[in-house]
Amino acid sequence: MNEDTPRGFALAIAAFAIWGTLPFYFRALDHVPTPEVVAHRVIWALPLAMAWLLYLGRTADLRAAIRTPRMLGMAAVTAALISINWGAYVWLIQSGQAMQAALGYYINPIFSVFLGAIFLGERLSARQWGAVALAFAAVVVLTVDAGRLPTGALLIVFSWGGYAYFKRALPIGPNQGFALEAMILLPAALAYLAWQAAQGQLFTVQAGAMDWALLLGCGVITATPLILYANAAKGLRLSTIAISGYAIPTMIFLISTLAFREPFEGARLIAFPMIWAAMALYISEVLRARRAARP
Repeated sequence: MNEDTPRGFALAIAAFAIWGTLPFYFRALDHVPTPEVVAHRVIWALPLAMAWLLYLGRTADLRAAIRTPRMLGMAAVTAALISINWGAYVWLIQSGQAMQAALGYYINPIFSVFLGAIFLGERLSARQWGAVALAFAAVVVLTVDAGRLPTGALLIVFSWGGYAYFKRALPIGPNQGFALEAMILLPAALAYLAWQAAQGQLFTVQAGAMDWALLLGCGVITATPLILYANAAKGLRLSTIAISGYAIPTMIFLISTLAFREPFEGARLIAFPMIWAAMALYISEVLRARRAARP
């Protein structure tokens, strides 16, 4: 895609608005065990994903993928990684650590660049290496201050970075890929809920109407932004997508500080400006590459 379209912008804004405000949604479910929330995300997202494929008339691609062992294996890897990412994110929000989630998603694009250099042999510019170094230094600052690694943020970084890396090698469209991942995760989600029920520890047995509405809505807030984003990508340049993606952690950060009143002090006053400087280097390199690619 060589030009940004109004439709692409509109779809991207809608997707980012949902993703960026998800902390409010999962904070409303902070009394529900995290694995149970993730299980409901899988269970109720699958019907929406399948309905969208039926609307697009792309179910043949999904059937072909199911009959291909290699593709199923690759999808199993991406499904496992996205479930870890969902679990880490929900846990951070529910436990009052939304700022760690923002940190993880700020670092994600930079980590993807680093993975490209390590595993794909991509050459990094000085700005990209500077962004990687600043992000690494920020994690060191937070680790030294807390006496432990920012586990939640790193789970988000490694799970999403790995997901994006392996997703590139999955020869199937994003809509079909998400439906396939949800199908792979469905048995595990149902098995977990059945096991919890057998132990007498299933929250949804005692859930009220509002809780059930929120849990059913997990399918909507999971599938809808992914569908919006997949279609937005068709109407936006890759550089625009790379830059605009930073809107999500910025919204999460603002919610964590302004709405959830998480402390922004001490080492965070040092680490987050370092992350923002890394972000600036990353964006400047994206813009430089875009200018260089113009005819």
